[in-house]
Amino acid sequence: MEALWDRGESTVAEVVAAIGRPVLAYNTVLTTLRILEQKGYVRHKSVGRAFIYRAAVERDEAQRSVVQHVLSRFFNDSPRALVLNLLESETVDDAELKRLRELIDAAQARS
Repeated sequence: MEALWDRGESTVAEVVAAIGRPVLAYNTVLTTLRILEQKGYVRHKSVGRAFIYRAAVERDEAQRSVVQHVLSRFFNDSPRALVLNLLESETVDDAELKRLRELIDAAQARS
């Protein structure tokens, strides 16, 4: 998905090249694109014998969807539990902490 969001429309070979390291097999990328297409994240069109793939959802929409899935599957729909887990298990630099504080303050002001 990152390759399609960054590059726009791309063939499988272009996606393989864009991924870089570790190098993935053409068939692996093709299979992944087909699965993403079945799930509605990717679409393709035929140009000659080639399929040109493009993202069918925006990056932020996909990110929200994944976070919702993780919340429901692993954190009992609790954003608090997810955030606490991240803060306890990851290193957060001062700039990130400042941004989190700003978001928390803005959320408090709205409530």
